Amino acid sequence: MDSIMLRTSVRDFTDEAVSEGDLEKVLTAAMQAPSARNQQPWEFIVVDDPETIQSLSRTSPYGGPVSKAPMAVVFLGDESRMTVPMMWEQDMGACVENFMVAATSIGLGTVWIGIAPLQDRMDAISDLLSVPEGFKPFCIVAIGHPKEPLAPKPVRYDPARIHRNSF
Repeated sequence: MDSIMLRTSVRDFTDEAVSEGDLEKVLTAAMQAPSARNQQPWEFIVVDDPETIQSLSRTSPYGGPVSKAPMAVVFLGDESRMTVPMMWEQDMGACVENFMVAATSIGLGTVWIGIAPLQDRMDAISDLLSVPEGFKPFCIVAIGHPKEPLAPKPVRYDPARIHRNSF
């Protein structure tokens, strides 16, 4: 529970690189996510080239934090794996959440920049990163060592939002 309670959107990072070992850990966690009919539609583009990171940060009006990170991961859905195409975004959401919670558990910070279903943003990423046809950009996650220590947020649990057997 600690990693879930500590996870927060980090928008400012140090210059320290994310190690290959840490990257493998968080991508392994991402790929452990549940998916509809086990379709596992995910693919990833790891971006650590500083110029490309700057360009990537401009693919969304909310992409500013990407420009401050030493690394970003673009999450893509592979249409050829989508046996239940209408569920791909749910699958990708679970994948991204696993990635972010795993990053928190090893002291890294992340922030999710939404891309899908906005076609102009999806096209901008596809053009920038030479994404082939059949792959749909879902989001960008900036990842790195946070400039400030992670601090738990107030607990959001609200029993008034819980209903049993009917609304």
